[in-house]
Order: sequence, then structure tokens, then C-alpha cells
Amino acid sequence: MSQPQEPDDSTRRLPVIEQDPAAGRGLDQSASAADYDPVPVLAQGEAGRAGRFWSMRRVPAGLLALVVLAAAGLLLYDIAAVRAHRPAMHWRVRLAGWLAHHPVDDVAVLAGAGAVALIGIWLIVLAATPGLRGVLPMRRVSAVRAGLDRTAAALVLRDRAMEVSGVQSARVRMRRSKVVVRALSHFRELDDVRADLDAALDAGIRDLGLARPPGLAVHVSRPARKG
Repeated sequence: MSQPQEPDDSTRRLPVIEQDPAAGRGLDQSASAADYDPVPVLAQGEAGRAGRFWSMRRVPAGLLALVVLAAAGLLLYDIAAVRAHRPAMHWRVRLAGWLAHHPVDDVAVLAGAGAVALIGIWLIVLAATPGLRGVLPMRRVSAVRAGLDRTAAALVLRDRAMEVSGVQSARVRMRRSKVVVRALSHFRELDDVRADLDAALDAGIRDLGLARPPGLAVHVSRPARKG
């Protein structure tokens, strides 16, 4: 009589893990997804400050620093050479002689001082202004600031203008405070085309979501006749 054989390890039943019904109601998320903090959204009616974006200006600042460093190093070297009983550099001798024969109220001296003052004022203006005139700040609805490229905004508005019936071509110039649109209409009355363009572009400007919506100026004309 054959004895019953024990089942092989490969045919053994695997243990069943029961899932909690309450746990299955939510979405399956990994630990990293569960710990993700969304971007905080501003409260309803709360307006975030949306100023212009500042340019880094690394290249101009680096070039100016190199020029100032070279000029200061050359002057200090010449002063140290004179203190060491060595002759001064030729350029400083000629500059000192030229200044000795030209009074302060001389035209050349005043012109040079005015040029240096203008350069200084220009550098101060560059340091105190944001720069990045090509990026338009968008309305803030969260803690993240967003900007829209001025060329891209002009293309969006041009596409809106081309959707108006009767518009043959359109050219959009996007400024910070005003949008200038020049369109050519080959049929329909010009007043009707202008009214439709005003409505379409006004809605397009609102859809851009800019912090400071620019004004709108629309010019409609007929294309030039050939021959």
C-alpha cells in the first residue's frame, strides 16, 4: 500500500493578505507623493505683489569690475613705483602736464567731467531699475511668480486678431502699457471690423492674466491696391 506523499514546496498555497476595506477607499500613493506639499494658493480676493522681474546683469557687472580692477591696479602700481624713487609712467606724466595747463573751467575739462558724470548716472539707473523689459509680470494667484514673454503675448493677440472675419493681416506691437494693433481688412466695413477687433483683443488681453493689463489701440485700413 502506498503511503500519502507530502505536497511539494512548489505546490504549497501562498498566504493571502487581506486588505482593509477602509484603506482601499483612498488613492494608492507612495511615501514621497503623500509627503508632497502643493504650492500655497492665495486666498480669494488677496492680491499678491507682482512687480517686474530683475535682470541678473552678470556680464555688465563682470566687465565693469574688470575695468575698475585693472585701472585701480595700474594706478596703485604707478604710485608704488614713484614712492620707490622710480619714474612715473608716461601716461600719468602727460596727464598731469595737460591738467596743469588747462584750468577747471576749460571746455575739454568740463566735457570730460560731464561724460564721466553721465556714465555714473547711467550705471546708477541700471542698478536701480529691474531690467528685463521683455517679460511681463502675470497676476499672482499663488506664492509662485510667473511672467509672460512680450513676443509670445504679441503672437497670441495676433492669432486672436486673425480670427476676426474680414482681417487679411495683422501686426501687433506689445508694449508694457499699451498694445498697438494695425490690421488690413479686404472686405466688410472698417468700423465693423474695428469693433470686432476691439472685442476680441480685449478678451484676449484679459485671458493673458497680466498683473497690469495694457491699453489697446486698434488701427484698421484697406490694403494698398496693386497697379
